[in-house]
Amino acid sequence: MKISSKPFGKLPDGRQVQLYTLTNDNHFSFEVINYGGIITSIMAPDKNGKAEDVIIGFDDLSGFLHDTSYINALIGRVGNRIGNSAFTLNGNLYKLAANEGNNHLHGGINAFHRVLWDSEPVETADETGIKLTYFSRHMEEGYPGNLVIEVKMLITNQNEIKILYKATTDESTHINLTHHGYFNLNGGKSNVLDHELKLYATHYTEVDSALIASGSILPVKGTDFDFTEPLKIGARIGRTGGYDLNYVIDKKPDEMAMAAEMFEPDSGRLMKVYTDQPGIQLYTATHFNGSVTGKKEKKHIQYYAFCFETQHFPNSPNIPHFPSTVLNPGDVYRQATTYKFEVR
Repeated sequence: MKISSKPFGKLPDGRQVQLYTLTNDNHFSFEVINYGGIITSIMAPDKNGKAEDVIIGFDDLSGFLHDTSYINALIGRVGNRIGNSAFTLNGNLYKLAANEGNNHLHGGINAFHRVLWDSEPVETADETGIKLTYFSRHMEEGYPGNLVIEVKMLITNQNEIKILYKATTDESTHINLTHHGYFNLNGGKSNVLDHELKLYATHYTEVDSALIASGSILPVKGTDFDFTEPLKIGARIGRTGGYDLNYVIDKKPDEMAMAAEMFEPDSGRLMKVYTDQPGIQLYTATHFNGSVTGKKEKKHIQYYAFCFETQHFPNSPNIPHFPSTVLNPGDVYRQATTYKFEVR
């Protein structure tokens, strides 16, 4: 396995962005920049051994700087939505940045997806990658506590991408980190409606019309949200208007387990997702409308990609019976997610 790096443009303030290329012994590779922890490409083989890029995005830094869809970026402090952009913690009310109507989405306006992270290579006998670190100051985007975050993004010879998160704080705060990759296993040739999905989840968290979790956990059986058996994404999507929903993974707390499998029949590519988090958000790029041009002059049309955001449940800071997202001084936040690429 090997790692190399090169410049990937400069931010408006003149700071240099670095691109890292990680390649395993099977010629499977991915690239990541230290701006936003954005994965810019994943070269995965098909059933005939042909490698293609299976994550959408942009050819240069400018595209990511102007992006408003969190494409392929690290998300924090708290991923997903917080209702009314506020929470109460230890008797104190904290108002957050409102960046989706009255609600708070993916950590705020200039959150972790807009950060130039410190970066350095890391290598072991079994993994090669980069370590990204960031110091999030007290009251950044409205969150209490000085937070120190470390994210390792690693490649293995099993064609895996591992993302390992770690954080500590000097004051009680909320944290729910994730990665917002937009995948397309046919190499971006068409939309993802013919991709076949299986989710290891028999329940989901109910949301209201603004997509804010109500606190109710409902069964998927008998609904258009049921992917407990393999089913094309497009099979029922017309009745749902697209998917943007958190699923409750069938597993024990903190257990590293399979959460999802996505299969693309033409290429034979199979992507498996493992995580220790209790939930996974399925999003089908419903808001894409062709107005944005991405890699190789391809338009970002509706349903052009799918996202698997491993996470704690949405709106957890306001729903006490959901698994807690509180991080206290002296404790260590950890999260692990693995994306494994195979062929069938």
